[in-house]
Amino acid sequence: MNSASISSTDFGTFSNLPSRRTAYLAHRRVTETLPQSASSLPERVGSSSSKAGRKISIRYTVSARYGDKESGSVNSNEYTSPAKALRKLLESPGVHQGPACFDALSAKLVERAGFDFCFTTGFGISAARLGLPDAGLISYGEMVAQGREITQAVSIPVIGDGDNGYGNAMNVKRTVKGYIRAGFGGIILEDQASPKACGHTRGRKVVSREEAIMRIKAAVDARKESGSDIVIVARTDARQAVSFEEALWRARALADAGADVLFIDALASKEEMKAFCDVYPLVPKLANMLEGGGKTPIFTPIELEELGYKLVAYPLSLIGVSIGAMQDALSAIKGGRIPSPGSMPSFEELKEILGFNTYCEEEKHYATTSSQLPSRKGDFSSNSNEYGVQPGIQADREQRSQIPENPVEVLIPEVYDKFSGEGKKGNFSMAWSRKLRVKITGKDGFEKLDIRIPAGFLEGITNIVPALVGVNIKSLLDEATLEEGGKQLLDFQDTMGDRIQVILE
Repeated sequence: MNSASISSTDFGTFSNLPSRRTAYLAHRRVTETLPQSASSLPERVGSSSSKAGRKISIRYTVSARYGDKESGSVNSNEYTSPAKALRKLLESPGVHQGPACFDALSAKLVERAGFDFCFTTGFGISAARLGLPDAGLISYGEMVAQGREITQAVSIPVIGDGDNGYGNAMNVKRTVKGYIRAGFGGIILEDQASPKACGHTRGRKVVSREEAIMRIKAAVDARKESGSDIVIVARTDARQAVSFEEALWRARALADAGADVLFIDALASKEEMKAFCDVYPLVPKLANMLEGGGKTPIFTPIELEELGYKLVAYPLSLIGVSIGAMQDALSAIKGGRIPSPGSMPSFEELKEILGFNTYCEEEKHYATTSSQLPSRKGDFSSNSNEYGVQPGIQADREQRSQIPENPVEVLIPEVYDKFSGEGKKGNFSMAWSRKLRVKITGKDGFEKLDIRIPAGFLEGITNIVPALVGVNIKSLLDEATLEEGGKQLLDFQDTMGDRIQVILE
């Protein structure tokens, strides 16, 4: 999709829905009962029957962004919410791998690599955004803001790390609603006590059973109140904090409270992982393959599927290799070299990854004949205001076509040579027979200013180019006026990155 925001109609059919939900047997395929009154439904499109099993059309708003997968046409039936896409994935056969991203770029790379979904990681976001450890230092606001940037960068569903909900049950409700608005397809909520930290570090503590269950119930209520179907992943850290048996008890209780996916972090053996997967076999399980030496043994996706897992997270791969690559690059630069070509993408590859080519192609659809006017020498437009040049009346296209191609010479009223003293003509007085050309080129390569003034008119030059304040042009003129032909007196960049040239002609 190429537009910034598209309102479309998705015709979802609702018929024969059950009147209530089962705690875990159906993976919570249907979460809420349709209201009896049609007036409380979202905006309806078209007509409907009053009989049971009627078809109701729902209006959605679809947001498109640069970098989304391109589609030749906009078909409302093709739109799938992140939560719905994630649920379809959970219902599909096999095990599904999800690398953990930490910013929009890493999420785009996950999608480009062909993965069907990804996670956000508090460990990685805390490292990338704050440069701090995952020890409860990052806030809800920072996590949801980073998550919004991530979900907007990709079209695959993203499961967000909601930590422990950032407080009590009411905080959990706010967190879930915030993650829904941010565009997440799922949210992970854990039972750690504050301050929480990475589950594979020492000193983990969990809240009481009752509070852990209440967090998930609050999350379910927040989902229902939002009219969303976000996938709730319930995580318990009781394996390291209490015991394996306590972790299994909590897993069952969290499923009964309404969790869609179960996750016990830091399991210590294959036997523990198998026993966990035997708890409510129809409820999907998440495996956390902490790279580089965590407490859980590493298995292949096939082995994990045989154990009974549905989702696999890889929390440290992207942030870990990024840190290693940056360290290698910095070592090369410090040693007077640049990173080897094989260690980084080419500039063309970088542009393709970041969407420059797609952007430029799309930009052509909105080009106008006057969108980029050629730079005119001596054109005192608003672009020259920063150099003290008064803008003239804005010209239309016909007036612009009459602007001469050659640089405009500014005529100055008669002034007196204050520097020669008592009417004596020194070297400086010879400057009246010559001109100073002041040329300014922007950092984008476009010419901003090109004027000529009498070389003796020094008092007014700083009004035109403030960057020349403090430059002793008189001294430069004294040395240059006796030379034949033109001479470049100054050539430098100002604080804005513009190139300023002063040439004596």
